[in-house]
Amino acid sequence: MLSSFVTAVSAAALLSSGWAAAPDPGGDVPDSPFWVNPDTRAARQAAAWEARGREGDAALLRRIAGQPTATWVGDRDPEAEVRRITVAAAYQDRIPVIAAYDIPHRDCGYYSEGGAPTASAYRRWIRRLAAGIEDRKALVILEPDAVAQLVAGCEGAELDGGRLELLGEAVKALKALPRTKVYLDAGNAGWLPDQKVLVEAMWQAGVRDADGFALNVSNFQTTEVSRAYGDRLSRQLGGVHYVIDTSRNGNGPWLSQNDSEAWCNPPHRALGQPPTVATGSPLIDAFLWIKRPGESDGACRGAPPAGHWWASYALDLARSSVTA
Repeated sequence: MLSSFVTAVSAAALLSSGWAAAPDPGGDVPDSPFWVNPDTRAARQAAAWEARGREGDAALLRRIAGQPTATWVGDRDPEAEVRRITVAAAYQDRIPVIAAYDIPHRDCGYYSEGGAPTASAYRRWIRRLAAGIEDRKALVILEPDAVAQLVAGCEGAELDGGRLELLGEAVKALKALPRTKVYLDAGNAGWLPDQKVLVEAMWQAGVRDADGFALNVSNFQTTEVSRAYGDRLSRQLGGVHYVIDTSRNGNGPWLSQNDSEAWCNPPHRALGQPPTVATGSPLIDAFLWIKRPGESDGACRGAPPAGHWWASYALDLARSSVTA
């Protein structure tokens, strides 16, 4: 089992720091070193449906529940939650994926609004996050959308101090931990076609001190498109590595015309490549499921609020992935 990771070109950045794969526990993730949370909403929904006799739907939903997905940590005090996650993952000798999501003026005040009220509060939040991880393994996706929204002109993103400076401090605080990988979010391939301003912002936000950047978080761009975009961005950033969120990109983005919210719970999408470090690329460290399939992007198309579980959408994602 270990040899498959050693020979995978894309796994180099993870394995060189002692992040070897744990033995396969017999699930559906034989080439993934990442932790599967047994108590996700998808897992609970699958169990509930099976108890009600909906065996077919439960089996489909286990296509989600059986994969390692990120734990999103936001407004609440993160220390206890992150400690619980990292301890559970360490017990199985696996790596938990954590999406750190508490930047001030989060999501530009849109569907996922919130975040720390001040820059000083955010610094305290990051310290608590780090305290929860301690010396255990973790892969942190730092602040989805935070850099790209700032570059795109989000009003209020610089409220109470420099956002890019805060991100740089967060990168350093997390990288001071002995076994934590940090990937600074860089948006997605359909958002900022002109990478020049994004490159400058990523430098200022500390990407040189991180393990790389993340692409396509909570989005639907195909892996092929994301890779082309990521390779270009990497060249401009001096060859830094990156990871791609493949959780819901099996059918690519929603291309309906005149849809200003094509990113928000678009219909007829599908699950993408399961999480793995065997990416076939020397620059892509992993394909990850950062967005948790079945959790809403926001209150659009009759969906519940952002981050809330939407069972019918999860089922559609899983069903579409079977026929895609």
